Amino acid sequence: MVTNVVQLTESKKHIQHLNRAFDDQRNAFRNNPMPTLEQRKDHLKTLKSVLLKNQDRFITAINKDFSSRSEDETLLAEIMPAIQGINYALKNLSKWMKPSKRHVSLVFQPATNKVYYQPLGVVGVIVPWNYPLFLAVGPLTGALAAGNRVMIKMSEYTPETSKLFKEIIEDIFPENLVSVTTGDADVAIEFSKKPWGHLLFTGSTAVGRHVMRAAAENLTPVTLELGGKSPAIISPDVPMNDAAERIAFGKAFNVGQTCVAPDYVLCPSDRVEQFVESFKSRFATMYPTLKENNDYSSIIDERQRDRLKHYIDDAINKGATVIEVNPANEDFKQGTRKLPIHLVLNANDSMLVMQEEIFGPILPIVSYNQIDEAIEFINDRPHPLALYYFGYDKNAQQHILDHTHSGGVCINDTLMHVAQDDMPFGGVGTSGMGHYHGEEGFRTFSSAKGVFAKQRINSGKAIHPPHGSVLHKAIYSLFIR
Repeated sequence: MVTNVVQLTESKKHIQHLNRAFDDQRNAFRNNPMPTLEQRKDHLKTLKSVLLKNQDRFITAINKDFSSRSEDETLLAEIMPAIQGINYALKNLSKWMKPSKRHVSLVFQPATNKVYYQPLGVVGVIVPWNYPLFLAVGPLTGALAAGNRVMIKMSEYTPETSKLFKEIIEDIFPENLVSVTTGDADVAIEFSKKPWGHLLFTGSTAVGRHVMRAAAENLTPVTLELGGKSPAIISPDVPMNDAAERIAFGKAFNVGQTCVAPDYVLCPSDRVEQFVESFKSRFATMYPTLKENNDYSSIIDERQRDRLKHYIDDAINKGATVIEVNPANEDFKQGTRKLPIHLVLNANDSMLVMQEEIFGPILPIVSYNQIDEAIEFINDRPHPLALYYFGYDKNAQQHILDHTHSGGVCINDTLMHVAQDDMPFGGVGTSGMGHYHGEEGFRTFSSAKGVFAKQRINSGKAIHPPHGSVLHKAIYSLFIR
């Protein structure tokens, strides 16, 4: 009871802070609704500088939150893409901010058409726990580049990282420019109810529905980065070691706690055994041991680990053959939150592993006979956030691209499309809506305002009343055909 009262008091404090900071940011934006190029660049340079200065502290904080998180994974997936995203924005921001010239039809001449990109105001960002630094800094970069004020809700499941991020942001930015909020789910609910200029949420599809419902009350535009079940298709003729190695990397990275991790494999039925053996071999090369191996990360908490173990038990109880990929045959029953990768053979739709996004080190394998069967299998299900195809025939690659829908695609690789600065990242259907990263991030957090401008000469008089003149008829005959 005492614990509940303390949590309630803490939540109220966070919500009060949220409300105050939101009002302060709205007032500050009203006083400076169009920050200059130099102001925006200064903000981005300041952010970059503090990330570089504190990268070791972030590595330590994230490691504590996960109990064991690979230092190199934090560098590769959090710090490096955050810095590269800022660098890319700094290099291209001047071009992005320039008004875009548009065509003016002869009937409206002399005049100009331009699209101006105006900040939306106060942007809200809800950050998940799996990549707590990058998924805060990425949207923050786009929102600051577009000239907005930004409020960030960090995850309660990464308390060390959230505390550190809040600390450094408060040191470098005034709260009426960037504000960081912590707290539990009650705070997140209140956060999603605010009348933001734009709200970006990264997380599960189920929670995304609640966020969108709350945002709808204020007609708040949203970008939802969700997830779903991202398939990896193995072609009949790709060298199996090539495919297995790259799938193993994508699945083992952050032990599958990645929204674009390969969720299941579609494999030719006569190559399943070959895939299993190649996967085990390639995985063992990268991770000869797991339990004390700092390269192999842990599950974020016991609740998530229990969920994953339940998925494995459910698959076994429903007839699956489950292979634990444990190169050193270590014992993971107690004293660790680590969990080996489990390959699930004979997976079917009755199993939780084929119904829910796995978000962990479990990889179902579904066999097919003809490639169109694999395509139909994907198209019978909600659109995934990512799709992976392994095969070197370019006609076959194009066939997959033309006949499937997904938020993004990697051909002969996994995960890497997310790290491309000059490509949009986002989902489709239940895997999300909207895009950000690079120029798309700038556009997402901007209002595209069309401006039609005339000066002294008013050609529009030619269509003023009274109607029916010879000139009117000539205009109609010229332009209505």
